Amino acid sequence: MLQLQPHASTPLVTQIVEGLRAQIEEGALRAGTKLPSIRQFAHAHQVSVFTVVEAYDRLVAQGWLVSRPHSGFFVRRRSSYGTPAAVQAARSDGFDAMWYLRKIFENRHLAIKAGCGWLPGDWLFEDGLRRALRVLAAEDADLGGYGDPKGFPPLRQFITDVLAEQEVHIGVGQVLLTQGSSQALDLAVRRLVRPGDAVLVDDPGYANLLFSLRFQGAKLVGVPRTPQGYDLVRLEQLIAEHRPKVFFTQPRLQSPSGSVAPLAQLHRVLQLAEKHDLMLVENDIYFDLDAEPRPSLASLDQLSRVIYIGSYSKTISPNIRVGFAVAHPDVVEDLAQLKMISGLTSAEFGERLAHGALTEGRWRKHLKALRERLAQAHQHVATQLAALGFELFAEPKAGMFLWARHPLLTDTVALSNQAAEQDIMLGPGHLFLADMQPTPWMRFNVAFSLDARLYAFLQTHIEAAR
Repeated sequence: MLQLQPHASTPLVTQIVEGLRAQIEEGALRAGTKLPSIRQFAHAHQVSVFTVVEAYDRLVAQGWLVSRPHSGFFVRRRSSYGTPAAVQAARSDGFDAMWYLRKIFENRHLAIKAGCGWLPGDWLFEDGLRRALRVLAAEDADLGGYGDPKGFPPLRQFITDVLAEQEVHIGVGQVLLTQGSSQALDLAVRRLVRPGDAVLVDDPGYANLLFSLRFQGAKLVGVPRTPQGYDLVRLEQLIAEHRPKVFFTQPRLQSPSGSVAPLAQLHRVLQLAEKHDLMLVENDIYFDLDAEPRPSLASLDQLSRVIYIGSYSKTISPNIRVGFAVAHPDVVEDLAQLKMISGLTSAEFGERLAHGALTEGRWRKHLKALRERLAQAHQHVATQLAALGFELFAEPKAGMFLWARHPLLTDTVALSNQAAEQDIMLGPGHLFLADMQPTPWMRFNVAFSLDARLYAFLQTHIEAAR
């Protein structure tokens, strides 16, 4: 029987997970052994049912347990080769990053999702999507078959026209629609990266991309972000030292830092890419959230060595999963082939919906209102965090995120576990780092950080740390 310490600093959920995992590793719980039911465990250890549910869910996500409907939880039979290195690399100090990535989507019922990466439903273009759905239902559209391998042609033409306004001049054949930006990034990873390759990434950087690269077997080389964009001196040193073939980066409204790289820095990055024969993958999924007209790597390079990635999941709806990749014609053909191999075509139904929402006449008005709402949220959240003594990395006043730390809240892993038990999802900083080392930094989604209960929780823990 586990000996839990209810007054210890380690959360009970973590104690249960680590205790059961140790018993499985030591052989005290053998493969196939049935665990006590959730209620039995909760009663025996005098803990809440919610705590046990969270602990069992984590163990299932980590591969230690298997859940069988109407039967319960059983110790899973594991390969003799142990846990894959890529999964081990995603674990740190009792906080399983892969569990967090999964739970952040599963637990959409959490009251306060301050660490998530999407916008609240009523901030999105729901009305436009519903109007597009009604129009699509009334049309005599052919919804059978698989559609075009590169995606719905009218939407690709729309993207071509939008990019032309940004001084990116392409043909419609250079646009590949994908299942959100995540698939576009994954296709770029599989096209450009081989196991063992050194790959440059923003540090801190886009968490989903970092996970994908680790599973590909890449050696992640973090390029430090600054409040003003890139540390260009360090970037040049890292290129000379590691000889990478590709740099995955997010110049505009970067996640998690919110920083923006200015024009002069973009020019220098392209100069270094040309000098060292480096491909650039520009993740520009927050373009529509930016009220300021800014150049992109793609506009400066005209896709000679840049793959440009965008998405409508952040602004129309995450459920439609429509993103895109734009690149040199030869590269696009390779990406399209990889897309066909992994999943045939993308869903034309969702692409038609996105096209309808974008062209029904109210899209620009929606974006203007959304940008204003985000700017107000930035002001409010920055003020609240500063009042509690947080240091803000940057104040972009646009986009979704603030990157912040508090001198007394150094263990953000433990803090995030405690927050989860109080119906709050935080974004601990190590998930966004190339080496996943402990850090006091945290990512705050301003749209989900307007609830006073979040700041009451943080204040309680700040006072306890004094």
